[in-house]
Amino acid sequence: MPKSKDYQERSYRRSTGSADLIAHEVIVGETDVFISAEKDVSDIAGKIIRKYRSEIEAYITGHPEFKTSLEPVDVNLPAPDIVKDMIRASKSAGVGPMAAVAGAIAEFTGKEILALSRQVIIENGGDIFMVSEIERTVAVFAGDSPLTNRLFIKVRPEDTPIGICTSSGTVGHSLSFGKADACVIMAVSASLADAVATGTCNRVKNKEDIKQALEFALSITGVRGALIAYEKDFGVLGNVELA
Repeated sequence: MPKSKDYQERSYRRSTGSADLIAHEVIVGETDVFISAEKDVSDIAGKIIRKYRSEIEAYITGHPEFKTSLEPVDVNLPAPDIVKDMIRASKSAGVGPMAAVAGAIAEFTGKEILALSRQVIIENGGDIFMVSEIERTVAVFAGDSPLTNRLFIKVRPEDTPIGICTSSGTVGHSLSFGKADACVIMAVSASLADAVATGTCNRVKNKEDIKQALEFALSITGVRGALIAYEKDFGVLGNVELA
């Protein structure tokens, strides 16, 4: 029986685990994360994720535009820190605040888990928050592009904590106005990387757009590097070391 598209898109998790860390999948509602840490933190991670999801959902109840807007919105106080972080990130990238939700949940959860584990890697729908004491390698998943699992980004411990987030116009269910197979952003925070990945992907309609989209990404304060894959072509800019 042929594998479903969702199965194929999740198959990258088979190569995500690290031999030195304990990995678990944690699912809370629509949030499906893969956590690697020095100990089993799945129970506490589930509680943390539920807390942040509840904060976001409560804010949306009073401010529905936070969920639906495709453009930046202003923060309405009082607001939880994760909401304010998503709004800041989305303003930097020129996108709606929900473009930062996967990265924000990964980062806010990861930062709390650091109280239990010196190293943590949280992947949430292809968006990663990482703190590591050793060098890691991240594979680029680009759907049906021949570049899938042929491009690898090296992440050194001194580069962490770091957010590494991917947006695609051809993979997954997230809304995108672009056609890139993968726009990977490395930034000082996962929420920023997530928002910028969306804004960058929106700018790629064909391979000729790769250069200007990379320049857009690197023009945003806090972005360290960017990689764009479009069919068989790709480009990189900034602090991106391919393994």
